[in-house]
Amino acid sequence: MSVQNLNTFDPFADEGDPLGDSQDVGSQADYIHIRIQQRNGRKTLTTLQGLPKQYDAKKILKAFKKEFACNGTLVDDEKMGQVIQLQGDQRSKISTFLTENGIEKAAIKVHGF
Repeated sequence: MSVQNLNTFDPFADEGDPLGDSQDVGSQADYIHIRIQQRNGRKTLTTLQGLPKQYDAKKILKAFKKEFACNGTLVDDEKMGQVIQLQGDQRSKISTFLTENGIEKAAIKVHGF
């Protein structure tokens, strides 16, 4: 008597690597991320990361500070690159500012509560 279903069979053995050599599959590298972080009490901090290299982050930060009447800073992070930090909840204002100035809405991800 031969039992066939006890043999081991790997259905993906002949497929190889399903992703191939593509490193960017499923990555979030091509999005601009706008996040909010809770500081102490009611204070919040809005961060913007993933801005393309063709835009000058210092000039954009200066425009944000003038337009939104808030303070902000530019932080260099080794993993995330240049991150713009603004005081307060500026997520919707940043999103509309970027879409009005030529960045498509599909490239912007707004995170947070």
